[in-house]
Amino acid sequence: MDIKLSNRSDVPIYEQLKNEIIRLIMTGALRPGDPLLSMRRLAKELSISIITTKRAYQDLEAAGYVYSVIGKGTYVSEQNNENKREQLLIEVEKKLEELLSTAKKIDLSIDELVEMMKVMEEDQ
Repeated sequence: MDIKLSNRSDVPIYEQLKNEIIRLIMTGALRPGDPLLSMRRLAKELSISIITTKRAYQDLEAAGYVYSVIGKGTYVSEQNNENKREQLLIEVEKKLEELLSTAKKIDLSIDELVEMMKVMEEDQ
């Protein structure tokens, strides 16, 4: 799994891990029925605590992204398109909140932000 975590982020590691797995599911890198690495193996590969991995897996299961089979492992759940869209909208809202908070620190107006986004969109 291509998971990127940052010790410099204000976001807790378990939350970063959860978000990265959601990203992999949403982009199709992880498909319904695919097994996730065991908590122990993933913790070892990422050099993080197994407790951190367990917390991320529990949150993912509570949100319906994965399901666990006792003695077998954790697997990606079937996602319907409406659920996927709603989760992506929540992610966009969180990022917008962060963006607005950062912009306020330097007195950057909404109009300036919109203009920056338009320029960036043209470059894609």
